This record gives sequence, C-alpha cells and structure tokens, in this order.
Amino acid sequence: MRALLQRRDMRLFVAGQLVSMFGDWALVLVLGIWAKSLTGSSADAGLVFFTFTAATMLAPLGGYVADRVRRRPLMIVVHLAIGLVVLSLLFVHGRDQLWLLYLVTFLYGLAGDVFSAARSALLRVMLPEEMLVDANAVLQTSREGLRLVAPLAGAGLYAAFGGGVVAVLDAVTFGLSALSLLALHVDEPRPEPSGRRFRTELAAGMRHIAHTRGLRQIVVGVAVALLVVGFAETLIFTILDRVLHRPPSFFGVLASLQGAGAIVGGLSAPRLLRQLSDTKLVGLGLIGFALGDSMFLVPHLAAVLVGFAVAGAGIAWLIVGFATALQLRTPLAIQARVSAAADLSISLPQTISIAAGAALSTFVDYRVLIVVMGVVSALSGVWLASRRELAAQVEPALT
Repeated sequence: MRALLQRRDMRLFVAGQLVSMFGDWALVLVLGIWAKSLTGSSADAGLVFFTFTAATMLAPLGGYVADRVRRRPLMIVVHLAIGLVVLSLLFVHGRDQLWLLYLVTFLYGLAGDVFSAARSALLRVMLPEEMLVDANAVLQTSREGLRLVAPLAGAGLYAAFGGGVVAVLDAVTFGLSALSLLALHVDEPRPEPSGRRFRTELAAGMRHIAHTRGLRQIVVGVAVALLVVGFAETLIFTILDRVLHRPPSFFGVLASLQGAGAIVGGLSAPRLLRQLSDTKLVGLGLIGFALGDSMFLVPHLAAVLVGFAVAGAGIAWLIVGFATALQLRTPLAIQARVSAAADLSISLPQTISIAAGAALSTFVDYRVLIVVMGVVSALSGVWLASRRELAAQVEPALT
C-alpha cells in the first residue's frame, strides 16, 4: 500500500473519496434515523435502506453510460449533481415530507451506483493490475474505517441540529470530491463506439459474468446470501429497541464498531487474496459476517458490539475480493457495465430481503430471522471457499 500512496494521483483520489465517504456515512445513517423519528416505525426506517438499494435496478444503464464516456468527467458531474439534490432535504420538516426523504434516498443510491461503476473503470486506467487489490483495500478500509467517526458525527449533528445540517455537510463533501477529481492528471482515452445495438451493449456486462466461471461463482454465492442479509436493516432497530433498550441514534455506535472490524479486514485483505484467491476471500468474508451475525442472538450489549466488529471484518474481505475479481477478470472496455451488472445481481436479492425483513419483522420473532441470516450466509461462504481455485485473469469480452 505504501507504493500505491506514493503516487500523487492516488493520494488525491483517496483524499477526495475519504471526504465524500465521510458525508455518505453521516447522511445514510441519518436518513434511517430521520424516518424512524418522523414515524416511530422501524419498518419505515428499514424502507429507507430498501429505497437506497432499489435504485440499483437502473445500474446497467449507468454502467453503459460510464463505458461510453470518459469516467473522470462523469464522476465529477455525478457528485456535483447529487450534492444539489441532497440540499432538498432542507425542506423535510415532518411526516408529510417523508416522500421527499425517500426520493432523495433513491437518487442518492442511483448516483452512487453510477459513480462506483465509473470508479472501478478509472482505477484500471490509473493503476497496473498488481496494485488494484491494494487500491480496493485502501478504499474499503477508508470507507469502513470512517464508521468510527462519521456515523457518530452524523447522529450527533442530527440530534443537536436536525437532518438539514447533515444534508448541507454531505453536499459540501461532494463538492470537495469533485475538486479532487478535477485535479487528477489522468490520460484517459475516449471510448470508441462499438457499432453494436443498444440492447446488446447494455447486456454486455451480464453476459460477461454469466460466461466467466470465477465471476459467476462469486456473484451467485453473494446473491444467495443477500437474499436474507437485508433482514438486518430492519432487525437492528428492533434489537436496539427491544433488547438493548437504546434510542435509534445508538445505531451510530454500532456502525462505528463495524468500522473498527472493517479496518482489520481491509488491511489484511491484500495478503489474504494473494495467498488464497478472490473467490475464497469472498467466501471467507461471508463466513465472517455469519459469525458476527450470530452474536446478535446474545441479549447483551457487549456481545452485539463484538458481533458488529466481526461482521465488519467479513464485509471488508467480501468487498475487496469482489471488487478485485471484477477488475482482474474483465476487459477495460466493458469494466463499468460488468461492475454495474454485478451490483444489480447482488442488489436485487438484497432489496427483496430488506423489504421481506421489514414485513417479516412485524410477526416473526427477530431471533428466527437472525438464525436464517447466519445459516444462509455461512453456507454460501463455505460453498465459495470450497470452489476449485482459478487464477484471476482478464477474460475476453463476448461479441
């Protein structure tokens, strides 16, 4: 990682992403707390996260755009635009404006999907292949490490001044991120049009995943786990209320513990990936999440805190392995579309599970849902970890 950060552009890039991710963590947490405070309903709070992930249904279109234009200018435009959208949260004053909170959440998720797809491709331009895992680890460690401060800061600002102040803070961070991208010295060639039909181009990412064994295994394994993992978005508010007897804002403390675990996971991910494989690292991450999730069954604060830290490490391994696999097994020309297709493939089951979790939590004991999450996640992780190791290499794009 030291060699990576010796590069001027990577230092600028990481700094800009740090600022932006701080705003992300602060606001996304507050959106859930805000909905809970406006309505008193854990289901309404869980639906915030459902709305956020539901935006991924449009991810393939965003990936198509990101592969047709230069990625850096696109990322600048996306962050400036969503920064303006976030400021509309200043008009949310009561339950009657709950629809606006959900609309901003949806657009926020959509912008994040487009930005993420473009960023994956831009890193391929900026770095040699051997540094990609380090870049993904730095970004993931930074992103999850910010849980140590950003959620607490967001929850604290919300409690003291309301959600509008957090929205303004997030808009400022988007502007600073755009400035850091503007300062990069990246020689990015303009993508050449392929001449193929729009529908063929739009589906290129999904076809590549379906015909690339390593990517197909990873996407299937993670998607199966996410069919139940989304239950946690609603269950955590139930655990806070009924088990820990804490207010919704205490979620910031739990998120910070998950960030601490993610720091350990992110720092260890490059070495683990080089010793194992991207597929096995993703499987190990799912197993780690399942172990952390099982700690939520213990009705004590200390156990829940430990569970969040363990789950954080697992999530970091999963994301670093997943992102690196997408980059190393995909041609640059369709990088953004493959990234967007992968996001869609895993976000669809996650969206379904968040909605199901919000509904099931009203009549199914929370402990039953936790057991289901743990068992399915562990089985998916074991399946991936037991796959025959295949070296990560770029597979040719299907024509």
